[in-house]
Amino acid sequence: MTSPLHSFPITVYYEDTDMGGIVYHANYLKYIERARSAWVRDKGIDQNAMRDCDGLIFAVRRVEADYLGPARLDDRLTVETRAVAGTGARLVIEQSVLRGTDVIFTAQVTIACLTLAGKPVKLPAPLRTTG
Repeated sequence: MTSPLHSFPITVYYEDTDMGGIVYHANYLKYIERARSAWVRDKGIDQNAMRDCDGLIFAVRRVEADYLGPARLDDRLTVETRAVAGTGARLVIEQSVLRGTDVIFTAQVTIACLTLAGKPVKLPAPLRTTG
């Protein structure tokens, strides 16, 4: 299973940087989270309704990340997201942060679908059928 590539634009603001003007490492996790949320929304899933009506949420189970180059103030970045594997309740997503054509960060993220009590449940249909 490999889903089509989803692109999400990010602009680096002053608040994203450290004293050296370079994006603080934890902010890459925020960038890829925003991109995953947009990807899920673009698949027709309303996470608020999923929680409020169905009692289901997504949780990050695992992140493996590589920092390959710095981003700086005012850089225009693109986060690329695609699903690469899935089981009943889990989805493995590959994400890359690019500045132009240069890949500066990569991550493989495993998300799980859970009840509000924390019990694993089957992923919503739009995520099971990505391909």
